[in-house]
Order: sequence, then C-alpha cells, then structure tokens
Amino acid sequence: MSVNRTEGRVAGLAKAGFADTVAAQRELDGPLLATLTAESDLVAALAATPDPDLGLRGLSRLLEALPSGPDRDRLLAELSADTPHRRRLLAVLAFSSALADHLCRHPGHWLDLGELDPAARPDAAGLRRTMLAAVGADPDVAEPVATGGHQELLDALRAAYRRHVMALAALDLADGVDVAAVAAELADLAGATLEAALAIARSELPPSAPPCRLAVIAMGKAGGRELNYASDVDVVFVGEPPAEATDDTGWLTTATSLATATMRACSDYTTEGTIWPVDAALRPEGKAGPLVRTIASHVAYYQDWAKTWEFQALLKARPVAGDYELGAAYVDALMPMVWNAAGRDGFVDDVHAMRRRVEDHIRPAEADRQLKLGPGGLRDVEFAVQLLQLVHGRADAGLRDANTLDALAALTRGGYVGRDDGAVLDAAYRFLRTFEHRIQLRGLRRTHVVPESDEQLRVLARSLAMKQPAELVDVWHQQAREVRRLHEKLFYRPLLSAVARLPGDEVRLSPEAALTRLKALGYADPAGALRHLEALTTGVSRRAAIQRTLLPVLLGWFADAPLPDTGLAGFRKVSDALGTSPWYLRLLRDDGAAAERMARVLASGRYAVELLLRAPEAVAMLGDDAELRPRSREALEKEVLAGVQRHDDPVDAIGVVRAMRRRELFRVTVADLATDASIETVGEALTAIAEATLSGALAAAVRAVEAARGAPLPTRIGVVAMGRLGGREMGYASDADVLYVHTPYPDEDESEAANAALAVANEMTRLLSLPSPEPSLTVDTALRPEGRQGPLVRTLASYAAYYERWGEVWERQALLRAAPCCGDVELLRRFEALIDPLRWPTGGLTDAQVREVRRVKARVESERLPRGADPSMHLKLGPGGLADVEWCAQLLQLRHASTVPRLRTTSTPGALDAATAAGLLAPEDRTMLLEAWRHAAAIRNATVLVTGRPSDMLPKDPTTLAAVSRVLGYAAGTSTVFVDDYHRAARQARAVVERIFYDDARS
Repeated sequence: MSVNRTEGRVAGLAKAGFADTVAAQRELDGPLLATLTAESDLVAALAATPDPDLGLRGLSRLLEALPSGPDRDRLLAELSADTPHRRRLLAVLAFSSALADHLCRHPGHWLDLGELDPAARPDAAGLRRTMLAAVGADPDVAEPVATGGHQELLDALRAAYRRHVMALAALDLADGVDVAAVAAELADLAGATLEAALAIARSELPPSAPPCRLAVIAMGKAGGRELNYASDVDVVFVGEPPAEATDDTGWLTTATSLATATMRACSDYTTEGTIWPVDAALRPEGKAGPLVRTIASHVAYYQDWAKTWEFQALLKARPVAGDYELGAAYVDALMPMVWNAAGRDGFVDDVHAMRRRVEDHIRPAEADRQLKLGPGGLRDVEFAVQLLQLVHGRADAGLRDANTLDALAALTRGGYVGRDDGAVLDAAYRFLRTFEHRIQLRGLRRTHVVPESDEQLRVLARSLAMKQPAELVDVWHQQAREVRRLHEKLFYRPLLSAVARLPGDEVRLSPEAALTRLKALGYADPAGALRHLEALTTGVSRRAAIQRTLLPVLLGWFADAPLPDTGLAGFRKVSDALGTSPWYLRLLRDDGAAAERMARVLASGRYAVELLLRAPEAVAMLGDDAELRPRSREALEKEVLAGVQRHDDPVDAIGVVRAMRRRELFRVTVADLATDASIETVGEALTAIAEATLSGALAAAVRAVEAARGAPLPTRIGVVAMGRLGGREMGYASDADVLYVHTPYPDEDESEAANAALAVANEMTRLLSLPSPEPSLTVDTALRPEGRQGPLVRTLASYAAYYERWGEVWERQALLRAAPCCGDVELLRRFEALIDPLRWPTGGLTDAQVREVRRVKARVESERLPRGADPSMHLKLGPGGLADVEWCAQLLQLRHASTVPRLRTTSTPGALDAATAAGLLAPEDRTMLLEAWRHAAAIRNATVLVTGRPSDMLPKDPTTLAAVSRVLGYAAGTSTVFVDDYHRAARQARAVVERIFYDDARS
C-alpha cells in the first residue's frame, strides 16, 4: 500500500470517529476483514456507532471465535450489506464490552440478532418457558425441576439470561425501543430467571424434604416492571405448608432452603459470570428477620411494627415466581394496609425525612454526578409519584399502579399532577432512565454515577444521538433541574384532607393541623383560607363534591403562584357566580389543565380576578388552548360594530363594546400568565383590543350625534393613534393617545361640520368614561397641536397649516408613532401623507434640532419624575428606562428615516432592528436596549396584574415585589435577583443611550 494511500486511509478512519487509527487499520487489514468487498461501507457503518474502536475490536474477536465454515462466511456476507442484522450486531459490539465478551464465548448467538422483531417481543409467560427450558425444566408442571449437573445448570442459566439481554440491548441501541418497554422486559426476564433459579433449587432438594408452598415476590424496580440492565433484584419470600402437611416446621426448612438456593443460583460466580444479586433485605425485620414467612406473619408484622418506608416499598410488590396463587394472596392481604398507610401519624413527614436521608448518604465525591439518588435524579420522580399515590390512592383506586410512569400517567389523568408537569416529568424520567441504562450497559455494571471522562461521555452521547459530550451534559442538567423543580412542587404539597374533605373513610384533620399545613404552603391568612375552603366544600351538592376532589390540587397550584390567598378567594367568588352552571362543573371535573390555569391566573393578582368576576363566563376559554390565542383586530372590530348596530341607545351600544373588552383583556391576561407570550405579543394584543374599543365607541358616538341632529354627519372623521397605541405597544394600564381629524363634505358649512365632529369626539369620551367596574380606557388627546389648549378636533387643512407654521421638533417626534386607528380610511390615509415629510424629514435634523430633542428629554426627566422618587427605580423616566430607549430609537428615526425606509415604523423594537440592519446601531447595543425596554415594559404590566393599579416604579412593598417577580418567572425567594437583573439591564442600556443619543458622530 502506498504511503499516500495509507495516510489517506488513516485520515479517513480518524474522520469516521476512530481514536486508535493504527489499531483500526491493523484490524481492517487482518486476514478476515480484508476479504470484505465493501470495506468502506463497513467503516461507515462503524462510524455510525457510539464507539467505532470497540466495535471493530469486538468484530475481529467474534470472527476469530467463529470456526471456519458456513457461520463465519454468513457473518462476513452480512457485514457487507446494510441490514438490520448488521446494525444490531455492530450496535452491541460497539457499545457493551460485557455483551461483546458474551458473544465471543457464544459466537453462534450473533445469529439471534437477525431474527428480532421490535414489535413482537416475548411476554412474561414466553420468557418463563424459555428460561425454564434452558435448565431442562418442564414449564407446564406446577413446580418445575431443573435437570442436569449443578454447575452446568448455573452456566446454562447465565448464558440464557445474557443471550436475551444481548438481544434486547441490540433492539434498544439500534431500533430505539422505548425505555419503558425495555425496563418491563428486563423485569419479566428477571421473574423468569428467578423461576428457573427456583427450578435449580428444587433439583438440589433431597427426596425426603417435606413439601412446601413458596412464592417469590418481586419488590422495587423488578416489582414495578421497570428494571435496569444491571441492578439488584429485590424480593420477599412467602411460604405456607401445603394443605396435606402434618409437620408444622419441616415445610419451613424446605422453603428456606429453596429461597437460599434460589438466591445463590442467581448471584454465584461461574465461568459465565453472575446474573445479579438477589436482595431480600426488604422483608420484615430486614436481614435480621427470617428469610421466609407466612402471610399471617407478614400481616401481623405490618399491623404492629412496620415503618412508613416499608409500606412505601410494598407499593411495588408483585408475585413473579413460585406459587402464584400464594403470591396473589400475599398481595391481596397487604395492599389494604398500604393504601391506608397515609393515615398514620406523621406519614408525610416520614416520607420527606426518608428522602432527605437518601440525599444525605450520597458520597460527596459523587454528589454532582448521581443520576439516581441526587437532587433532580430518578429518586426525586419516584418519591414524588409514590407520595402522591399513597395520599390520593386511598380514595382513587385508579392510582394504584406499581410502575412509576404508569402511576405518573394516572396521577396526571386524575388532575393530581398538572398536565404540563406530568409531561415534563414523564419526559425527564424517560431520559434519565435511558441515560442510566446506557451507563450500565457499557460493562453490565451496577452504577448510577455519570462518568467524568470525556471519552466515556462522548460514547454515551453518541448512543443517545448527540454529537458532543457537552450537549449530553447540558440536556442532563436541564432535565435534572426540571425534575427537582417539580419534585419540590409535588413532593412538598401534602394532601390537606381536613380542608379538602376528600370522599372515602379518611379521618378529617383538626382545624389546628389544617391551619398549620396551609401556613406551610405559603398562605398568608390560613384562617381566612380555611373559611373559604369550608364554604366551598360544605354540603352534598354536585358542586361541593367536584370541589372536594379538585381543591387538594388547586391548593398546591395556588401555593405555587405569587398570591395563594388572592387565588383561593377569587376561586370562591367565581365558583359562587358559576357553580351551578353544568358546563362549569364539567370543566372543573374533567380538565385539569383548565383548573391549573385558573389557579395560576387567579393567584397572580387582582387584575385577572376582577376581570373574571365581571365576565365569569370567560372561564370557558381556559379549557381550550386555541381559545387563549389573542384575536385579531379585524375580528374584534367586526364583532363590536355588529353589536353597536343592534342598539339605538349609545349606552347599551357601548356596553357591547365593553363586554368585548373585558373578555379579551382576560384572554390576553391568561395567555400572558400561562404561556411564554412575549411583551411584543402582549402589546400587540392589547393594542388590537384598544383599537376595536375605539372603533366601537366611534360608531356609537356617530350614531348618537346623528340621531340628535336628525341628519347624517356633515363631515368625515378619523381617529389617529399616537404614543403606545400608535406603536402597537400598549400595556394593561396604557391610555389611548389619539388625535381627531375631520374634513367637511363638499358644500357643507365648515362651522357646522366642526361642531358635529367635536360632538362626536366629546360623545366618545363620555361613553368611554361612563362608570364601569372593569379597567377603564382613558382617551388622551394631549399630543394634539397646542396641547390641551388647542382645538380637540381639527380639519386636515388646519393640521397642515399648524405644522407648517408652528410645528416643533417634539411634535415631529410625537408623530413618529402616529398611525391610523379608526374612522374614515381615505381621510386617515391623507393624514399620513401629510405628516410623513414632517416625521421623516429630508436630510434629517439640523444640529440645533438635535440639541432641542436632547434639551426636551432632559426637561422631561427633571420635571416629570415624581418628587422624592429614586430615579433608578423609575421604569419609564429612570436611567435605562423606557423613555431612554424610546428617545434613542426616535432620534435615530428623525435623523435617518428619510434615507433608511425601514426606519419608517411606529414600533420601538422595529426601529431598533432597522437601525441595526442599516449599520446605525451595533447588534450588541440593540440587544442591550431591547432587553432593558422589554424588562421595564414587562414589569409595568406585571405590576398591574398583581395590584390592579398602574405604576411606573419598581415595587417597594416586599410582598408586591415578590409577586411581580414570580409573575415574571422568577423562583420564590429570588426577588432580589429580579431587581438586580433589572438594574443590570438598565445600566447597560443607559450606557448605550449615553453614546448613541448624545454622540454627534452618528449624525
């Protein structure tokens, strides 16, 4: 082989993922692999595996182990084509050294991999027959007995077990079998292996041994059908004398011998290695207690002596081998005690303490890498699920499932876990279990510690379809954070059976205990909360029954939100208003997601509560994700205009408009609180509502004025949006800044036309100012020419004359946000054409005009900041606040919009984007300005949602500050982080403003 070809091949092997290219080349040049005609294809196939070097070494070893003949020739032929058989073989060889060793000991087993069907896996009965046949036992008799020499039987048992694990691992690695199905099959295989081990144990009994009945009960992961590739198998042995027994003790000796021999048959080491340790330490009294007990003895122990953790362990008890009838009787006898265990004194505290003990015993060197026991690990999910099962399963038999994922699904279906939380936990648990399986499968070694080696992490990442170790670690940490968050949310949310009055035989807690638990959940007024709960759950009505079931979940959801007491009080008021409505009862009973949304929204502040109390029927939209999408301005305007036309009385007409606004404000509020809606999305939706409201009010006012005149209007009229309305950046408490423009029809008297237009404007203001419980929409016309001293309504010609003669720079700046709102479309188009040259002046601004803009800004900052207010806490006028960002964007527009068409926008983010695209603003400066602007706008909105009142200041009250930070997604207890984040963003934005707004070099 030429030097160039050799170097090229080495480079190709390195590119394919081989770490030891010299060894790989040597293997490929060996006498067997060199005969392949499609070597490059084999290299590509190995490159797709997690560990190409290990795969190539294993393949060479397998070929050497196969004797020369048809089997080797078939393997060589199989390696030359891309088939499922080849993919599975390479997947095993290139990932698990232990399974590669097994194949080299039993090279004929490679043929198994070509016959696998992922959709037709053997069930527990089929596995039992296979494993019994491996030890020469008849699976059709009541007590199968193995046949053969003891050592040969142990080897046969191990080889059969490992053979099946190899086949399952091949499907897992190459075909992507679901981790739950893998774990269930491993558990069924463990049961079949115990059955075969028991058959071996029976073969060792002397003929004179007294007969006995013996059942093997799987516990832990084997019992829950969620076993790992490498794990202890936890068991409990139950024995009874046969019906015909005359010896009271001999049967127990036999049963104990069988149990001991069964355990040894699985755990002893032979030339085929070991299977797994069988651990019987979960039996009564642990390792100090007798290995085999009768059912009566078990019952007596659990009645008198068992600790809380022992009932928790029994959740997963399942007969898997031996006398199945006896095993089923054991489960039937103990399960009632399991499902009553939650009534024990201090039950929840005991479970909490046990979880803490598990964490405390983690070795410090492994704490950050513990996949099973550490924070955010598998145990967090399992403990949370088991606690919820034990608490709620007393009244809900549908929760009594030994499998973690199945139990989690049942809890989610029943509303005990929110749907989103359930989905996140399910996905996280599946990922963590898959990761755990991969770690163990490498050497079939029992470990739950994530390796530190980059090389090991690289192989694990590739096995999980990830390219880099860092990606795997990031996903793991993200999932662990989600698990820990939800664990703390669910695990420390005990059922308040006293206040929720769940149906069944539960004992009601004392008022004192209920108050203690409410306080622990974070209710500021536990006594008041208890009164609300009493009112909601008292009685035998359908409403009370549904709320008794729902409230344990709602209490936790309220507690997870910013203001639990507000949420519970609001829920009571809404339920009083709607509790007799059949659809409301169905919604509460059937849709856990809707109930969770309701809890979160109501417990986020007064704004949503007040809206919902004025429009309680809006609860219906919580049950449909599609209903939470804000509606378009066109749809809203069509609705209100049709409603206005149906009412001659303008007060009735404006009532239709206001009803729409109440409902739509609630829709946006829910979307804001319950989804990841951006501040721009919220602003756009609130603007659409305001536009439709003004359009409806204009239509009602026109009809009223025309009715009073007895004739149509003599003029066309339009409403121009200004400020945040024109920028489509409305907040919950924003005024509607507008200008009124009109133009008389031909041949109409100008004075009469002006009076009619003024009457319409005044009627609009009157209708929108009528007393109403919902948040008001204030129409502000202060941006009109001459301010509040000038005419409320002007003609198009009057605007043109004013701006030509008197218009100042600040008025041009205000016009940057002018946009058509409602009224005569052609008139509004002409108004835009009039103002465009003013707000986008040719040549930009003169130096004097730029100085004037800066002077006005400084005056605004000094005059409008409230006396005594801390500027750093002012969201609008403070350094880095809304005004800073907006004035910066607007100055760029005034100076450059005539030559940069994209700057001709009323949107602040749009203007900053356009300035960046044009090279007028650095990308990092744009990012800092937008972050500060969005942060400040979001805080203003969140403050309204929490308090129901507008404010331009960061909240000073600690309770309000904490609630605002929670609404914005900060964790409980991190309000100082929230304030620090805002100040950081504001400082960075102010630094940009100092450079951009005051820097003449960017003219």
